[in-house]
Amino acid sequence: MSIYKTQSGREMSLKLYDAQLEKLDYSCKDVYVHTRFGRTHIVETGNLSGEPLLVFHGGNSTTAYNLLAYRFLLKEFHIYAVDIIGHPGKSDEVNLSPYNYDYGKWASEVITKLGFDKIACFGTSFGGGVLAKLMCIAPEKVKKSVLIVPSGINNAFPITTVKMIIPLLKYKLTKKEKYIKETALFMAIKEDILDKDTLDMVKDSFDHVKTKVGMPSNVSERLMQQCKAPTLIIAGEKDCLFPAQKVLSRAKRIIPNNTVHMLKGCGHMHMLPEPEKKMIVDFLSV
Repeated sequence: MSIYKTQSGREMSLKLYDAQLEKLDYSCKDVYVHTRFGRTHIVETGNLSGEPLLVFHGGNSTTAYNLLAYRFLLKEFHIYAVDIIGHPGKSDEVNLSPYNYDYGKWASEVITKLGFDKIACFGTSFGGGVLAKLMCIAPEKVKKSVLIVPSGINNAFPITTVKMIIPLLKYKLTKKEKYIKETALFMAIKEDILDKDTLDMVKDSFDHVKTKVGMPSNVSERLMQQCKAPTLIIAGEKDCLFPAQKVLSRAKRIIPNNTVHMLKGCGHMHMLPEPEKKMIVDFLSV
């Protein structure tokens, strides 16, 4: 079953994907690996002389948008940016359960098929949850990890998120783009976060993708305790999906080798300030 609403919608979504990749101004190589869960597409880009970094994007979003949002990584690292299977992009349209550890098993196979025994990893939102599942399933394959506004650590969906449904329904009924911005503002908090690339991505997701509501479930403390890799967890103070207070407190308890940081005043969608960018680069480079 397709993850897109229509075939024409799929084509438009992939057109936006390619257009956003072109904005990176870096050469991008398409890499495909075969796993037991399905064929997986990876964008190889960035500094090909740098340290390898495996990157997982957010849910109902794309690798292309994620690379735009975190393009500072491309200067320093040899990026392998994975299209999460079953999400928009060029991997197989296979739906895995977010409630077990299949995403972790899939990610583990991707690492092996890319030819690595161990690699540094970076995951945002849904992708942070995928990375958390990987850390539980194959801790020996994770050299270091950075989790940004991650699911899978301490998911808490406050009742305020229900308010997002109202402008979303208004958009579906009227197709007026002002309602896209209203919906996104629940996650972004600040209007200047919603640049054209972000709004294009959100609109594409609403218009063409069968939205996945389920996020990777909270990982087991027992399994996570096995992962000794240095791990940086960054969460947004005002994140309506994964509030920093909840995420960071549990991360400190269940992740053995942790460094935690709160993005003050930030929601789920954000633009990382320069000090946080430096923090991430320094953490991954040591």
